[in-house]
Amino acid sequence: MTFSDERLRYLKLLSEQFPSIRVASTEIINLSAILQLPKGTEHFISDVHGEDEPFLHVLRNGSGSIKRRIEEIFKDTLTTKEKRNLATLIYYPEKKVQLILQETEDHDEWYRITLFRLIGLCRVSSSKYTRNKVRKALPKDFAYIIEELLHEQEDIENRQEYYSRIIDTIIETGRAKAFITALAKLIQRLTIDHLHVIGDVYDRGPGAHVIMDRLLDYHSVDFQWGNHDVVWMGAAAGSEACIASVIRVSLRYANMETLENGYAISMLPLISFAVENYGDDPCVDFRPKAGEELFSENELMLMARMHKAITIIQLKLEGQIVQRRPQFQMNDRLLFNQIDYEKGEVQLNGERYPLKDRNFPTIDPDDPYKLTEHEKSLMQRLKLSFSNSEKLQAHTRFLYAKGSMSLAYNGNLLYHGCIPMTSSGRLKHFTFDGVKHGPKDFMDRLERLARKGYFSPNGSDEKVYGQDILWYLWSGSESRRFCK
Repeated sequence: MTFSDERLRYLKLLSEQFPSIRVASTEIINLSAILQLPKGTEHFISDVHGEDEPFLHVLRNGSGSIKRRIEEIFKDTLTTKEKRNLATLIYYPEKKVQLILQETEDHDEWYRITLFRLIGLCRVSSSKYTRNKVRKALPKDFAYIIEELLHEQEDIENRQEYYSRIIDTIIETGRAKAFITALAKLIQRLTIDHLHVIGDVYDRGPGAHVIMDRLLDYHSVDFQWGNHDVVWMGAAAGSEACIASVIRVSLRYANMETLENGYAISMLPLISFAVENYGDDPCVDFRPKAGEELFSENELMLMARMHKAITIIQLKLEGQIVQRRPQFQMNDRLLFNQIDYEKGEVQLNGERYPLKDRNFPTIDPDDPYKLTEHEKSLMQRLKLSFSNSEKLQAHTRFLYAKGSMSLAYNGNLLYHGCIPMTSSGRLKHFTFDGVKHGPKDFMDRLERLARKGYFSPNGSDEKVYGQDILWYLWSGSESRRFCK
């Protein structure tokens, strides 16, 4: 037989993993059998926006899947309260065990009943997977025992004593609490076979870093970047415009938790800059949109001044990008040069409007998008903080490793944002950088450029353009993430 070079390379790669007919046949038999199993449960979640507690709760309960399974298995044998308690035990085993034991006189009997129920649930939850896959999911401390219980047939007379003895020994050795916790987490693990995060983990809520820590250790996950994720990726890559945007959004929602405590990025340079340049400015229109009940008036005022300071810097940096990237077609964002600073008016679409805020101590009317030396120094210090945050860089590498602009998975097209259409309902094609793109071609190209913005050598033209693309994905009209 003769093969093309491409097919021959493919066969050589296969031969490394399957060196003989026996090995290949075994794998074919295994894969054919797996195809007969029910498909594992895929879980889709999006727009979490830093709300770590609801996110973690959704993962624990599988969006209600565990509760439904309890209802199916124990429909006629448990009361509504007992089913509710069992569900809560699986979601939060460490806390719930303690609460139940305080209300229960016979601890051993409760342990015994609960272990039987959890094992029954585990059996049903694991039935759609191969033994090998279940074995990999088992907690190391109890892997052998759980595997025995999952596959033991306790209804067979000569095996009943063996099965019961395992349960009794778990209780007698004082390991029942730990075993219940292990079973509960195994049920959580088996309930969701694969997790799809369809973008926007970051901004607004306080726990984006907590969510990312959880995703980092998740057993099977993919990620489609949202515009709020992309701007953080750009900030981690060193884009000053993205850094300013990240800080501005955090201040807008009075949420510095992720920046300061999650990623150890100090805001002291910005505080110093804001006090020096806007110390007498009430910054009324820059007060946070949230946090009135959490912060003092002085703290809110300081955040408002920081918010204004970083907003002016952000608009300058964005103006510089728009000017050096005419292909972005975003000249409508260039507003500083439309301001009459003496009259306090701005011209929009041929109409003049009075400004609500006229205090711009760092803007040079003759060169409005130029940073002052103090602003340049501030951005360099902030850029260094973002670059040196080990956790932020680890999370960003995860987003590149597990993430993409779009993904075809099990017949579904996954993406965050939109696929632009024409008024007649057809997929929109347009020209970018002098090249005509279809929707998929454009998304693929933007993804390649976004990766170059992070991984290309510092100072290279590819990295600078890639960083500008990351900002464009955050706020450009044709970005497919921003969708406005």
